[in-house]
Amino acid sequence: MIKELLNPISFYKSIQSPLKTKSPPNPSKMAETTNPALGPDLDVPEGGAGNELAQFGAGCFWGVELAFQRVEGVVQTEPGYSQGHVDNPSYEAVCTGETGHSEIVRIHFDPKVCSYATLLGVFWDRHDPTTLNRQGGDVGTQYRSGIYYYNEEQEKMAKESMAVKQSQVSAKVVTEILPAKKFYPAEDYHQQYLENGGRNGRKQSARKGCNDPIRCYG
Repeated sequence: MIKELLNPISFYKSIQSPLKTKSPPNPSKMAETTNPALGPDLDVPEGGAGNELAQFGAGCFWGVELAFQRVEGVVQTEPGYSQGHVDNPSYEAVCTGETGHSEIVRIHFDPKVCSYATLLGVFWDRHDPTTLNRQGGDVGTQYRSGIYYYNEEQEKMAKESMAVKQSQVSAKVVTEILPAKKFYPAEDYHQQYLENGGRNGRKQSARKGCNDPIRCYG
């Protein structure tokens, strides 16, 4: 101690408590807590206890919604937007491709009547998962193929089904599989669009089990 007193620098170090340094803030984590669009979908399924949610992107949501409306055990369908970075986007904004959103159909279903595997089957049959950001004449990132899961079981089943689909086609399957994020219902006129007549006023059946061909734009 006497030597340390004779050496001020050494003495100072001996009584100095170690400094605790904080890690710099992570911008992406900060964004997740301040931007609702980047958070999880916390909505509750409609139709009773035990029902579940699913989200699929398979091109223009009009025809995709009608395909799921016809499935026994699906209690509600909602076209909307998810997987973007802008809170409460409009259809026009999503169509610019600048918000990052995908056109999604969110499904409320009774797993006792309709399994998640059944929904995956409808998803794969409804679109071409090998065309990046495109379905037919609809081109843009909002038309990308995607499965957005709510739990680990859905994630597992989605990845297994994608492997099966890949074994059935020669081109690469480009479907993204990601956690379900905040869902924004599309404008009212998009809801049940084809069932209500679409562009031409010709209503299409949403009856359970209906196998009528779906006219994508009405």
